[in-house]
Amino acid sequence: MRIAAIDQGTTSTRCLVVEAQGVKLAASLRHARHHPAAGWVEHDPEELLANVRTVLDAAGPVDAIALANQGESCLAWDAATGQALSPVIVWQDARTEAALKARGEAADRRSREITGLPLDPYFSASKLAWLVAHVPAVSQARRAKRLRLGTTDAFFLQRLTGQCLTDVATASRTGLMDLARLAWSPEMCEAHGVPIECLPRIVPVDEGFGCIEGVPVLASIVDQQAALYGHGCRAPGDSKITFGTGAFFLAITGPQRPAPSDLLPTVAWQMKGKPPVYAVEGGIYDAGAALEWARTLGLFSSLEELETFEGPSALSRGIVFVPALSGLAAPHWDRTAAPLFIGMDHATDRRDLVRAVLEGIAMLTAGLVDAAARNCGLSDTLSIDGGLSQSHYFAQFLASACGRTVTVPSMYELSALGLAGLCGVDVGTMRGTLRTFRPDGLVGAEDHRRFASALARAQHWRQ
Repeated sequence: MRIAAIDQGTTSTRCLVVEAQGVKLAASLRHARHHPAAGWVEHDPEELLANVRTVLDAAGPVDAIALANQGESCLAWDAATGQALSPVIVWQDARTEAALKARGEAADRRSREITGLPLDPYFSASKLAWLVAHVPAVSQARRAKRLRLGTTDAFFLQRLTGQCLTDVATASRTGLMDLARLAWSPEMCEAHGVPIECLPRIVPVDEGFGCIEGVPVLASIVDQQAALYGHGCRAPGDSKITFGTGAFFLAITGPQRPAPSDLLPTVAWQMKGKPPVYAVEGGIYDAGAALEWARTLGLFSSLEELETFEGPSALSRGIVFVPALSGLAAPHWDRTAAPLFIGMDHATDRRDLVRAVLEGIAMLTAGLVDAAARNCGLSDTLSIDGGLSQSHYFAQFLASACGRTVTVPSMYELSALGLAGLCGVDVGTMRGTLRTFRPDGLVGAEDHRRFASALARAQHWRQ
């Protein structure tokens, strides 16, 4: 079977063709991100949709299509015409932070009880509520009973196949789904001010999502969950981290909802006729985004410069960076945290600073792994992918910071492999060879203490 795996991400839309001979990139298109106000991040939904169509056309004849979406990014559209009524509010957007804080701790606890998620602007619920409250076209469509609200996958599917659907894993990232019932929660929809009748129908990942020009869309899921499946994670304790714009850790816990912990319970996937597979999740808002910021500052110009570094780590020499440009995600949930460089002197150069950026991302990531290990069984091996995984130095530093073996598949398009796997293709051999990095003492107890101290400063900087 020849599958077009479409990965619609934060910075680009890619289509990879997965077939018996392997995986090849059909096309990749970047799109704009708009910042109409401080803390706001938006996409043009029509630009995203046009890019999805373009990269799919570039794939040529295929037997099936599968779609990975950004997760929490969401919008409003007309139920009858499919026309977008708002921009896409991106998962990075923080415009609803103040409104959520004003709801208080009791509301946050209730959200965690029902959905597993805190009241944080990262998730879709408050974004959708903001659209209902502030966009006149959305209000008009609601009065006319023509409003649809949802994540980008449902919008793409309605426009491309005529089916307004979302899968269980994507719905679990909204803050509106009852994690035990796997259905929209009337209580949470009412609490946020999101009309439940405007949301898409929730279905398993392999339900079938209609056809695009006669070709069936067999699977649709969040990009991170697609990558989890692509890594071959199936058993409780299996885990992966994808380093893209942000960094996203997922570890499988099994068929039962995870117990409360520092990390977030979520649905990994659910197949037709089978119980859901649950996972715990933690994220870092700025991974590749922090590296891109460092590039714009002139700290480096090409990724090859990040492969190796001479001498002791920047962290061991007291040069520390906390990558909180967009605040801190799990387990801190602190949007007021500030990015922070400390420990420089007259001898510090740009190589020291970009090295500190890499190490800061790795140290925040190690915190997620430690949180998972405290609360659920975690295997000794961590599989990683994404841009940063290609840096030998970063992968080795991460292994030492986590105290675990880190593996990097030679085939790094893991979301595409996961999508193909969810369509029923055996992709195990397509991951290729593994680069393996074992803890080597590069990061010691004093380094962890030093980073924890800097992290505490970053969290209190704006207070």
